Amino acid sequence: MVKLTLPDGSVREAERGTTLLDVVKQMSNSLAKKALAASLDGKTVDLMTPVTKDAVFQVLTFEDAGGRLALRHTCSHIMAQAVKRLYKDCSVQLAIGPAIENGFYYDFDMERQLTDADLRDIEKEMKKIVKENLKLERREIPRSEAIAYFKEKGENYKVELIEDLPEDATISTYTQGEFTDLCAGPHVLSTGKVKALKLQSIAGAYWRGSEKNKMLQRIYGTAFEKQEELDAYLHMLEEAAKRDHRKLGRELDLFSLHEEGPGFPFFHPNGMILRNELLNYWREVHRRYGYQEISTPVILSRKLWETSGHWFHYRENMYTTTIDDEDYAIKPMNCPGGMLVYKSQLHSYRDLPLRLAELGLVHRHELSGALHGLFRVRNFTQDDAHLFVTPDQIEGEIQHTIDLFDEVYRTFGLSYKAELSTRPEDSMGSDEMWELATNGLQKALENRNLDYIVNEGDGAFYGPKIDFHLRDSIGRTWQCGTIQLDMSLPEKFDLTYVGEDGEKHRPVMLHRVVYGSIERFIGILIENFAGAFPVWMAPVQVRILPITERHADYAERLRREMFDRGIRVEVDDRNEKTGYKIRESQVKKTPYTLVVGDQEQEGNTVAVRKYGEKDSAVMSAAEFIAFVEKKIAERASSY
Repeated sequence: MVKLTLPDGSVREAERGTTLLDVVKQMSNSLAKKALAASLDGKTVDLMTPVTKDAVFQVLTFEDAGGRLALRHTCSHIMAQAVKRLYKDCSVQLAIGPAIENGFYYDFDMERQLTDADLRDIEKEMKKIVKENLKLERREIPRSEAIAYFKEKGENYKVELIEDLPEDATISTYTQGEFTDLCAGPHVLSTGKVKALKLQSIAGAYWRGSEKNKMLQRIYGTAFEKQEELDAYLHMLEEAAKRDHRKLGRELDLFSLHEEGPGFPFFHPNGMILRNELLNYWREVHRRYGYQEISTPVILSRKLWETSGHWFHYRENMYTTTIDDEDYAIKPMNCPGGMLVYKSQLHSYRDLPLRLAELGLVHRHELSGALHGLFRVRNFTQDDAHLFVTPDQIEGEIQHTIDLFDEVYRTFGLSYKAELSTRPEDSMGSDEMWELATNGLQKALENRNLDYIVNEGDGAFYGPKIDFHLRDSIGRTWQCGTIQLDMSLPEKFDLTYVGEDGEKHRPVMLHRVVYGSIERFIGILIENFAGAFPVWMAPVQVRILPITERHADYAERLRREMFDRGIRVEVDDRNEKTGYKIRESQVKKTPYTLVVGDQEQEGNTVAVRKYGEKDSAVMSAAEFIAFVEKKIAERASSY
């Protein structure tokens, strides 16, 4: 008998050789119907996997990442089978077809150029294969046999993949009906498990990601367990398309991207207002939390980057130059500069924790194909902070940092979850320091009852970390904030402080960012608010519309009064119909549109229309100004 330890710590016994599916059926028939795959000692496997030794065991359903991966991986095989069935005369060769976040894809080399109409045909054939409920059968064969099989089938890409494997490698294939594919798995039991699927797009993709290789046709799709879940996801994608920050960035005149500087964003006046409001808030919060702001040079000597290790491990992403016959690099990260600031003077234990914050402009060479609006750029401002603490200050300082994160994210109306990543195999540092660091992070999370998950072995080589995943208004998640404990750089730069005992000690360093990147965070906020920013962030907070020319002086007087009080206000006195100007103000997502005519001028009032509302309310001018000032001062998220 073998022992299987479940997530709750209980143990089930099973006969050696019993499949995991049989084990699940013994546990619960209803669970067996929902099960898509399983986890054995942390590895996702098929349910038909036999039990051969004691292991940690978990049943995976669609609610689990491993279960979703297995279902979507199977759907990629269903798509490949459908393409093979439909286009027998097009010399179809299969490349790779993995599951990815939120879906799957498959790359094809074929004579026919696929169109959207073809996608509909392929999707229809896929649904037929699902109805056939074909079992997926795994088979392991020697490398030589696998090469011979796929050569006979004319699958040159599969042959190339196999030939790259060691001579003694065992190859696995999966068969469903007449279709067999080279694959390591895992997969669900049968094609019938895929209840809802959708093909989404066609794109070009170089074989193995190299421009030197042939361009293939890649079909993207997604799959869900239930049709209503698929419908909700597709609706979210439609909503996301409307909120695309690149589109709204143009419409609201916030930023632009130009071929003269690919990956280097240009911020326009409206965008600079938004950016500066975020920076002003950042500085205010950090001042209250006891941070001191520093600034370090953009270009620094090769010697510094050799000390930090970036010259050896990150150089392909760095821009370099030569000054006075010596190598220099434009900084891809702010950390080494922060080390020099700390090291510029002697520190005592009384100085710690020392919190140094920097809005540092960094440059990283990203591949042109990876660039994406403000989300993936080649230069960005990182809102870094480097905290230098004693070992016994770790937990308290992490708690202090989470308090800051919580305040910032709540100001923007963003909920969040945390992920704790622990020691990887290639780590550096003592067991004692790792245990101290990891416990400090974990206790800080638990002390505030923060919802978090643990990613075993996913920490940085120099220390564990907490990542903060923000949830936006349409349910997407974004990884922004992070807190990383670093035991490497203080060692490399020989950082010390004088302890109570009069001896020199090594500080522990925390890296942390709240926004992550100012540019990327702006992109997230554009999409989260669909461009309709809270009034404190809005480039134009109030737009005044005089009905006729005789109301223009009153409108200008209101504008001057608001402007002098720090409100961002404009007057639209064009000779256009009022209805047209109201609609245009709504398109520009102005928080408050004021219409002023005879009645308003005589009574010193304004007709106020909030963004997104059809009705107006009449207020005295003084009352409205006080109302807006209060909203701005509170950084209110609602109008």
